[in-house]
Amino acid sequence: MDFSFLRVLLITPVALFGAATPDAFHWTGKIPAGQLIEIRGINGNIHAQPASGESADVTAKKTSDARDPADLQLKVMEHDGGVIICAVSPSSGGDCMDSATTPNVKTTVDFTVSVPAGVRFVARTVNGTVEAKSLKSDTEAHTVNGNLVLSTSGTAQGETVNGSITASVGSIKSPAKFSTVNGGITLEVPPCASALVHAKTTNGPIRSDFRLSVRGTSPTKHMDGAIGGGGPELRIATVNGSIRLRRTRQTSGYHNPRRPDA
Repeated sequence: MDFSFLRVLLITPVALFGAATPDAFHWTGKIPAGQLIEIRGINGNIHAQPASGESADVTAKKTSDARDPADLQLKVMEHDGGVIICAVSPSSGGDCMDSATTPNVKTTVDFTVSVPAGVRFVARTVNGTVEAKSLKSDTEAHTVNGNLVLSTSGTAQGETVNGSITASVGSIKSPAKFSTVNGGITLEVPPCASALVHAKTTNGPIRSDFRLSVRGTSPTKHMDGAIGGGGPELRIATVNGSIRLRRTRQTSGYHNPRRPDA
């Protein structure tokens, strides 16, 4: 991967943080299809959209009512498989790999990411929503307190603890998991998809457009079965919430998922 352009950005503070204010961040660069762009936040939302060309583009806005936003840095870390952009406190050593363990962070960083087709996208935050809509990339999203809204023509998976998941995928090519503790899950997959489905909830019903076997003493709490003749494992799990497995309406390319109550 050619990171020459990335190195220019890394050594040019004005290019990273913008000429106007220290709490603004902008990065752009080409990432080959098949590689990765990963966003790691702490407090704040992550919004992803399809890029219009071959270059990825990331903007971020830092805000804080209690602390100087400049005390939380935005870092770009290149590696053989792609690029990681993270929010990290200098007190943690300024390492993207330790960004999630940064203590006592009250600053909020909201990211907006444009993802080129074929570039894998991963989003991680702790307190915030992840929205990745209309992508043409394999997608993965993680948060603790927040909802996930995902739609892609590729594969996807996601997890949260306190929040709902609404997702639409274009394919199931490898094992995938959608999980939460407090929230419902609505997942749309193509009618032609092939997977081994394992769906489980404790407090809430399970509804499926596909025929799945029922297991256990609570028929609506645990369902398993093969769709499309079987394939990779697809696990869907919540504790307090419903599960809805839907057939995607036929469209060209991606499909925007309907809300859980639709």
